[in-house]
Amino acid sequence: LIEVVTLEIAKLVEDNKTLLDKTKTITKRVNKLRLLAMAAEGASWLAGVPTFGAAYKAVEAIGDGIKGKADLEDGEAVSKIIKDGQSGLKELLNEEITSAPKEIAALKTEFADLLVDFNKKIVIFVDNLDRCLPKQTIQTLESLRLFLFMPNTAFVIAADEDMVRHAVKEYFNGIDEKHITDYLDKLIQFPVKVPKISTREVRAYLFLLYASIHETYGKQKLKIESLRTGLENNLRLSWKEDPISVENALLLLDSDGPRTVNLLSDFTIADRIAPLLASSKSVEGNPRIVKRMLNVISMRNMIASARRMPVDLKLIAKMALFERCCKSTAISILYNEINATADGKPELFRQLEAVKNDLEAFEEKLPKDWKEHKTFLFDWINLEPSISDKDLRPLVYLSKETVPLRIVSRGLSEIADSAYRLLIRTSKVSSPSAIKAIGTIPQGEEKDVMRLILEELRQHSNWSEIP
Repeated sequence: LIEVVTLEIAKLVEDNKTLLDKTKTITKRVNKLRLLAMAAEGASWLAGVPTFGAAYKAVEAIGDGIKGKADLEDGEAVSKIIKDGQSGLKELLNEEITSAPKEIAALKTEFADLLVDFNKKIVIFVDNLDRCLPKQTIQTLESLRLFLFMPNTAFVIAADEDMVRHAVKEYFNGIDEKHITDYLDKLIQFPVKVPKISTREVRAYLFLLYASIHETYGKQKLKIESLRTGLENNLRLSWKEDPISVENALLLLDSDGPRTVNLLSDFTIADRIAPLLASSKSVEGNPRIVKRMLNVISMRNMIASARRMPVDLKLIAKMALFERCCKSTAISILYNEINATADGKPELFRQLEAVKNDLEAFEEKLPKDWKEHKTFLFDWINLEPSISDKDLRPLVYLSKETVPLRIVSRGLSEIADSAYRLLIRTSKVSSPSAIKAIGTIPQGEEKDVMRLILEELRQHSNWSEIP
């Protein structure tokens, strides 16, 4: 950490010999500490150094390795500093053989002097800390703690707090929450919670994503930038202005935007699904999840087009939204319902759409494993397009990484199959239409129809309710 900061300062003070010499001294000190750490931890072999006894002979090789890395990352200015640092490393080792704590104290003093003389605020950003293993996370935090109160410095850590807390707990063998909080409070002086993004922000983000992958507009950076600027201005004034309309958002691209049919369709989809993405507990407006879901929708749409499947982007998006926001058991029920029909039109969806304006009645119709998602599903079923009249089997194929496609073959004649589908929708034994349908079943197919009806009834697991 301190080496990176020193190298960056060195590039800025090339014309100031006093400050440049201080950066060289710090570089030497860092290299010496690195060798001391190798000896203390027995890591010489991992670093390519045979033994600490041979470290003196290997100093130049280590320096060359560091120099090669600096050449690649930081250019000639940093290479010069590294070269000067390694040239004096052997002399430094000869001059004083001391302990690591004393070296760290000397390093802190030298670094503090450099910062004071540099006389500019140094801001160090630490990102993706939550992606590290617990050991690396704590090592990074501890290195920050060493230099936390240095003059003219500020550290900005961007990380998922839950993941960092988990790392602390794992590293310190399951300490309680109070001690985890105490540990982090001593490091983090000014916590800033990033608020969850709103529906308007998810909507704007989707507009930008759809425009950026459009076959025409996606290649025109100036128009994409115009859209981004317009959306940002609208969000900035969200406290007093209404959300930008789909048409006006398209006009930010150019005058032809609203007449670009496929992009208009994309923006309309974004407008409809944004509230669900913002409110869903599985998404909560996370931009990374939103983008990944959009990638899934786009990929499935391309497959559907190549296979000439009779599904449109809106239907694909609706099903992808279900998969993202519901648990695996609910997803299995969804596709099992589709697989269990010959025409891909489950009776369940017809029943749910019939009560889509009555939340209480809607909840009663939901399968048991769907009830925990009732609020989401109530909004989802009202999302266009309707699905009760659509053959949903192509969507099962497109989602085959989630559930395997089963081709349902009843082995019935057209007349017998029609009678079967009417009978499983009948709720009363005395129904005249049911009695009439039974009379139309061709001789010899009665047993097959009865077998299929019994199989359908066996799928009903709640014996306290009438199927």
